[in-house]
Amino acid sequence: MPPNWGKIEPTALDIFDEMTPVLLMGIAPKLTKRQWLTMAAIGSVHFSSAICISLQAPFYPHEAELKQATATEYGLVFGSFELVAFLSSPIIGKYLDTIGIRTLLHTGMVIAAISAILFGMLDYVMDHDWFISLSFLLRMTESLGSTAALVAAFSITAAVFPQSIGTTFATLEVFYGVGYIVGPTIGGILFAIGGYKLPFVVNGLAMLMFALLIAYILPPLYQEVRPKPQAGIMEFLCVPGVLLNSVAVVATAISMGYYSATLEPHLREFKLSSIAMGLMFVVSGGTYACVAPIVGRICDRWAYPKRVVSIGCLLIVLSFTIVGPAPYIPLPTTLPLCVLGLLIHGVGLAAMMVPTFMDSICSAVAAGFNDDLGTYGMLSGLWSASFSLGAFIGPSVAGVLYDTVGFRNGTLFVITIHSVLFVVCNCFISFEKRKNPPLNRIRLLSDRGGDMEGDVSDYEFPTLTKNDISNTFLISWDMSGNVIPPKVHNGISNGKNNGYGAIYKSIEVL
Repeated sequence: MPPNWGKIEPTALDIFDEMTPVLLMGIAPKLTKRQWLTMAAIGSVHFSSAICISLQAPFYPHEAELKQATATEYGLVFGSFELVAFLSSPIIGKYLDTIGIRTLLHTGMVIAAISAILFGMLDYVMDHDWFISLSFLLRMTESLGSTAALVAAFSITAAVFPQSIGTTFATLEVFYGVGYIVGPTIGGILFAIGGYKLPFVVNGLAMLMFALLIAYILPPLYQEVRPKPQAGIMEFLCVPGVLLNSVAVVATAISMGYYSATLEPHLREFKLSSIAMGLMFVVSGGTYACVAPIVGRICDRWAYPKRVVSIGCLLIVLSFTIVGPAPYIPLPTTLPLCVLGLLIHGVGLAAMMVPTFMDSICSAVAAGFNDDLGTYGMLSGLWSASFSLGAFIGPSVAGVLYDTVGFRNGTLFVITIHSVLFVVCNCFISFEKRKNPPLNRIRLLSDRGGDMEGDVSDYEFPTLTKNDISNTFLISWDMSGNVIPPKVHNGISNGKNNGYGAIYKSIEVL
């Protein structure tokens, strides 16, 4: 076998970029049963973490007012969740490799579960000061546990599903979106059945059950022995691609927070019932949950992630222009326009949220950071922190703008942010020396083998002629003239398929 078998000539990368989707579609790996179970287990983390945020929205304010709490006080209780997530995410990500990804995941789930159950016991605390103080304390510990579990879950996603991070991340975001949407509904139903305690007790017990399920299902995670990385959060932010993705996540969360804080008073003129008003909040989130897997698939197979992000910026600008409508649009506020704008917002969220995590990993590894769980952990923490920062800024600024200039004029805040981000994204794409199509991505941790079980039949390989590759790949073919897939060569020498995504093991980008 030639010593440089499987190498791609540097000049061929630019010549054959247009062939990338065809080649990738031919070698897309099929998920094994264990991988499907792993996705379900990690999905339960996203689902329960989202419910932690939204569960108490329908009834906690009323309970707090019975204890003489003001709107400012219980509003800060809600906001403390995102603030703690923002502050703790980078720290958790930095030490994920030291703590251990399994330990962090299970510990986070248990802490969040216990905090949720104890939060339900606040019904017995009648003193105002104690009630608010304990609410802050338990809300913060719940956020700390939930954040730890989510950071670990993001890292596991990158390690176990390296060749389909976009699709997998998007699928898991569906779990999060569904949890965030149904959380208030579940909370309201359980509150009606069993009072204040029942929603939190049920949520806590469910999280403990999910933790046991994950401990049983989650496969061993391969990790190379490497020197502990010394890079901190600022070193990662010095990578332009990572910084741009982080800003995009902050901007996206700001747009979500703006609607969450001001959409209800904006729609009061239509005199909607409480059920109809609740459905208006579901429009954007429900659309996001439906579209996110499609966007993930597109990013994994065809589209350059940052170009998808730039399209998402335009969609969010269009959404806020329609829902207001923006002050420069001479149209009155109508319910059909609001619904249309929220639908567009959901698609824009998917286009901005899904590509950022996968592209940050590729950008960081391409910049020289280790391709291991330590890097995944830091980027997971950075992504979570960016979202939490935006989720904290969005409603805070939205409330001030609504009180001072109104909803329509306030939309210019979000429109301006995403318009500037659209220009920056396109400038970045224009000046970037090399695009990042799927086949040219840096190999991730699990590509090295040893993570998942399977054999050659788990993968679909393209049938190419010699003429298709003679000027591009130094690669072998069988007596019939068909290309011998890289994994077959590896299987001949090793006797079995040792890892998910190992089809790229012998194809390295120079």
